[in-house]
Amino acid sequence: MPDTRNYLESNNLIRKESFMGIFSRFKDIVSANLNAMLDQAEDPEKMIKLMIHEMEETLVEIKASCAGAMADQKKVEKLLDSARTKASDWQMKAELAIDRQREDLAREALMEKNRLVEAVVNFETEMAELDKVVTRYRDDIHVLQEKLESARKKHRVLVQRQIQAVKSRKSSQTVTQSNSLQAVARFDRLENRIERLEAEAELEMSTLQSKSPSLADQFQNLIHSEKIEKELADLKSRRSSPKSGE
Repeated sequence: MPDTRNYLESNNLIRKESFMGIFSRFKDIVSANLNAMLDQAEDPEKMIKLMIHEMEETLVEIKASCAGAMADQKKVEKLLDSARTKASDWQMKAELAIDRQREDLAREALMEKNRLVEAVVNFETEMAELDKVVTRYRDDIHVLQEKLESARKKHRVLVQRQIQAVKSRKSSQTVTQSNSLQAVARFDRLENRIERLEAEAELEMSTLQSKSPSLADQFQNLIHSEKIEKELADLKSRRSSPKSGE
């Protein structure tokens, strides 16, 4: 059996360094205010994509570390069972040596048993520590998965809002263009209607003028008639004068 103390101390050091590094990243992610970061970001969708990527990478690392800790649990459990079995075996050997009057062998057997008992205590301590680590990893995985799912939902909402904004903008542009065309068409129709009414009024005026002479025209006609009558009377008078002299 390898040196128990050195084995456990080496594993603990490696595990603690790995745990502290991952825990630091995990703490930063969990403590981050997602909404506040998105509100301050120039490109919220890009920001949340980066955050999701960071969460996914951290989640993979935590799961890998958790799997490693669980593998260590199995190794330590096997070592613990082996140490317990061997300690019991050396106890039986010590008892046998005493029965056979071999105190020297009994002493060596008890020394070996005590070394194994110490290993059992160390392995039990290691198992308790690994249980805590695995539990912590599992809790962190659960929290990070919830955080990741929340971020993914926000990303989906942002994408939908962006799509809706683009559609609304296109729709608004279409409506504006349509309204402009409709306004021009209405103006053209109004202008045509006014021109038609003006033409109709002018035509009606011309018709009225051709049917009934104006007052000035009537007086002019009257004056002209009187002049004609006077000239006619003069002509008749001159024509009748020679006949009277005969």
